[in-house]
Amino acid sequence: MKRKIRVAGIIALAASTAMLASACTSGGDNGGSADSGKKVTMSFWHNSTTGPGKAFWAKTVKDFEASHKNVTIKIQTIQNEDLDGKLQTAMNSGNAPDIFLQRGGGKMAAMVDAGQVLDITDHISADTKAAVGDGAFKGESYKGKIYAMPVDVLPEGIYYSQDLFKAAGIDTPPASMDELNSAVSKLKSSGVAPIAVGAKDAWPAAHWYYNFALRECSEQTLSKTAETLKFDDPCWIKAGKDLEAFKQTNPFNDGFLTTAAQQGAGSSAGLVANHKAAMELMGAWDPGVIASLTPDKKPLPDLGWFPFPAISGGEGAPGSMMGGIDGYSCSAKAPVKECTEFLNYITKKDVQEAYYKAFNAIPVNKDAQGVITEPYLKSVLEAFNKAPFVSQYLDTLYGQNVGNALNTAVVDLLAGKGSPEGIIKAVDEAAAKG
Repeated sequence: MKRKIRVAGIIALAASTAMLASACTSGGDNGGSADSGKKVTMSFWHNSTTGPGKAFWAKTVKDFEASHKNVTIKIQTIQNEDLDGKLQTAMNSGNAPDIFLQRGGGKMAAMVDAGQVLDITDHISADTKAAVGDGAFKGESYKGKIYAMPVDVLPEGIYYSQDLFKAAGIDTPPASMDELNSAVSKLKSSGVAPIAVGAKDAWPAAHWYYNFALRECSEQTLSKTAETLKFDDPCWIKAGKDLEAFKQTNPFNDGFLTTAAQQGAGSSAGLVANHKAAMELMGAWDPGVIASLTPDKKPLPDLGWFPFPAISGGEGAPGSMMGGIDGYSCSAKAPVKECTEFLNYITKKDVQEAYYKAFNAIPVNKDAQGVITEPYLKSVLEAFNKAPFVSQYLDTLYGQNVGNALNTAVVDLLAGKGSPEGIIKAVDEAAAKG
């Protein structure tokens, strides 16, 4: 089976793309339709369980309902780490939510092949297409059709405390693994944990392997593996050995194997938020999570960002990035008109500006990106726009079964219970099961 193999293209701020002359959706531009009269109730699952993110979705739904008097949307918030499993169970039992967070990649492809998600290609308004652009829609496409509405851009890199770097005598962010190792040594000497990792949740630890693989493997290898699910290129073993060697420097916080990623002050994000750790490898949602965990619940003033360091001799193109695009889908049984009107609505400029303020994340609407003020987000967006290749996160790219096996095997390696070869064995076995 062919899977969506990359976040295709780069979302350039000044890009001009030919657009359709008229809206395809029956509801007009960006979900601004009149009341159809028929009462409709929809369920909506998202993963913003606290703070400004939760408040954003509550207000967005309320505002949409105010202009669509016939529509009621019932929100259910689910912790991020629980969402995929609960969603799969709901899908398989025929009780899928009408609107839900879409990860994309192999996970979305499996839903499409099972007939569980709505094709929204012909329900995207002209205003939405003009504001979002083709690159983001390609990241939510499968076999030429669009199955989710993108809402933000989520390239990955290392977020860090500039104050802790300065206190440790680190003048510039590391650009190579040698420089990262040097920074780790200096930070340990200064008395703080160099890098926070929420390995209890598996995927944050696995992202270290993803990025080593991005440096060791070529774009062609990553793409071919997405199609075949065969991890036979030597670069996959090299990535494991890179991570194994890095782990031997003891760069991670004490107890990282039992540390959660995003829940509470003791999580990996919380350690950065409270200056207990200097760095965290994470996607562009991280600033918002960190802000929710600072003592004053405000953005970390000294937060900085740099791309994953270069590795000598790797086959990956310099500057390539891990990344993703958050999107929202309608289930196959959702009310088509009302559901797709809501998806168009959440891409409106004012809604997207509010999204940025709530999540400290890069909005997908190009016009809304003008409100970004944080230097770290500007750095993320600049690197993203220059990247020669942007790969989806590997657990998304390769589907849920292989992705879960990959994440677990990486944690086993970090726990001293696995090996680079064990990672390949685990994903091969998962791929064989389908």
